Amino acid sequence: MTYVIDAPKQASVSVAGEEARFPVRRIWCVGRNYAEHTREMGGDPSRDPPIFFSKPSDAVTEEQGLPFPVHTDDLHHEVELVVAIGGEGADVPEERALDLVYGYAVGLDMTRRDLQAIAKKGGQPWDLSKGFDQSCPISPIAPAARNGHPTSGKIELTVNGEVRQSGNLDDLIWSVPQIIAFLSTYVTLRPGDLIMTGTPSGVGPVRAGDIVRAECEGVGSLQVTYVTRD
Repeated sequence: MTYVIDAPKQASVSVAGEEARFPVRRIWCVGRNYAEHTREMGGDPSRDPPIFFSKPSDAVTEEQGLPFPVHTDDLHHEVELVVAIGGEGADVPEERALDLVYGYAVGLDMTRRDLQAIAKKGGQPWDLSKGFDQSCPISPIAPAARNGHPTSGKIELTVNGEVRQSGNLDDLIWSVPQIIAFLSTYVTLRPGDLIMTGTPSGVGPVRAGDIVRAECEGVGSLQVTYVTRD
């Protein structure tokens, strides 16, 4: 295959205990999947169908020092369990959904909240508030074949050592199998897809100089520092 310009570099994430990396195809994000976070964002946590939005594949980053994003004065953290898809399927039954899972990671859905608020008010898309460069810091992926499928466990985020978000995976409104089954009725899930499963309550601002640490019990951890952009 030849192209008229150089092909883009394949986005990828490291895998715990492996030299080979996980190629990233698409990133799907579930909005408002913890009841307390839904309330803090002004929503009703009743069990309506899940809301999905996306980030570009190259939003993933494993860099520990990140430049503070441009065009925002209100950058927010959102810690999430990330599901790495290793199989293919459409209209996947819930009882077979975990067959598609390669592994799990912990990630951050970084959000330019001020831009999101403007978009919401004007009935506009969220893309620039959610899908900007390096908006998805992520830990190495823990293969399910070795670590299993987490259904409970603490998920937590600190900023400069202060706990900001703390929840448990069993608080998810929609479970991982339910998310996979529902999403697969709209799109065919394929190897390389990542699904971010939603964030607990406590989202809040990050400033230049802040150290953000995220951890999901039994899955992994990550730490990033936001620095003033040159």
